[in-house]
Amino acid sequence: MTITAVHVSPTAEASQLGCHGAAAPDPQRRRVLLGLPALAGALALHPSLASAQAWRSDGWCATWGCAPAGPPPSSSTMSFSGQTLRLIVRASVGGNRVRIRLSNEMGSAPLTIGAAQVGLRSSGAAVVAGSNHPLSFGGRSTVTITAGAPVLSDPVSFQIAPFADLAVSLYFPGTASGTTIHRDAWQANYVSHPGNFAASSTFTVARTIASWPFLTEVDVDGGAPTIVAIGDSITDGQGSSINLNRRWPDYLARRLQAELGMSGRIGMVNRGIAGNRLLADDPNVLLPGREVLERFDRDVLATAGVRAMIVLIGINDIVYSSGASLVRVDDLVAGLRQLIARAHARGIAVVVATMPPMEGFVYYTPAREAVRLGVNSWLRSSDDFDLVLDWDLILRDPASPARLNTIFNSRDWLHPNDLGYQTMANAVPLEQLAALLR
Repeated sequence: MTITAVHVSPTAEASQLGCHGAAAPDPQRRRVLLGLPALAGALALHPSLASAQAWRSDGWCATWGCAPAGPPPSSSTMSFSGQTLRLIVRASVGGNRVRIRLSNEMGSAPLTIGAAQVGLRSSGAAVVAGSNHPLSFGGRSTVTITAGAPVLSDPVSFQIAPFADLAVSLYFPGTASGTTIHRDAWQANYVSHPGNFAASSTFTVARTIASWPFLTEVDVDGGAPTIVAIGDSITDGQGSSINLNRRWPDYLARRLQAELGMSGRIGMVNRGIAGNRLLADDPNVLLPGREVLERFDRDVLATAGVRAMIVLIGINDIVYSSGASLVRVDDLVAGLRQLIARAHARGIAVVVATMPPMEGFVYYTPAREAVRLGVNSWLRSSDDFDLVLDWDLILRDPASPARLNTIFNSRDWLHPNDLGYQTMANAVPLEQLAALLR
């Protein structure tokens, strides 16, 4: 276990030109992750069987992802009727083939998609001419996703570069209710007037939305490992600039490739959800998502190429528990230990971060602060994790440690601003992180 508490001066967004090899990890400072045992001998496969198993070498990696939640209250559920939805996402790593994952997991009725395309976004809702590629599902251009299920598209040959803006277009021939949705995209997405414009470079925008309905992952080939960032609104990017991809996982993805070169070709997936908790959820308010212990299998294990996860969670368990039944340090510790056990059982490294300061936040009380401090103290001393990031230390005001440094405050004394998120990413020890993926 390594604790990182390095103060790193914020820099401009990283260039992709820097390159150096990752140093060998110190075996005394990180857990050695055991891979699958090597086979004693090569398997001689019949040619037809070898062809049928070609998928084993596809090496899919998630280049983008979000966490689905819902359903919203019926009064605020969006619907799309005979319209095209164009969703904008930013890839973290490039590839030569692409596929997408769509979800109806929070829906109660079948979801029919009449056409789907993926292309390069030029600006706004416009797609670069000639870059749009039709997607199929089991060889069909349309798909009906049963309630409670996801679906993967067939792969399509489509070369994309790292950090390309992608436009995923979905046409709904009937009425589709946005019951499976990631509420806070911090990215403008577009809804057309009635018509199938999935293959069109441009269309007339009827309205913009600030959410990602139905789309939960974009994968590329090439065999890169993936890191899943899982947590609450601080991982989701609350307080960051809209349409600029300045959440801390965005900054970290850029820094990995800029500073580590080819060894930094690592997919980054953001599964943060505003309001999310580790231990519990409110069955009456579902947009903050199911608790991390419940959604772990779907949002971490099901991610293509996942090799590690970065966990920042617990602040909502603290601030949303009442003074009469305040969540205990021991309960949060037990939940985190369960998360570690389930991840390590699947060969996934676990990086954990201390919870940032919150004095001045509307739900702050001294009793809640004592729980935050207790959990952070355990995180710093525990040997259970593969790496510990002390984000509490780097974000706090040196003169008032319970409070965010004013230069990082996005206005509510809990969520960092762009500079705060960049500083969080800058404090991650890249070579140690990359070593956990080997």
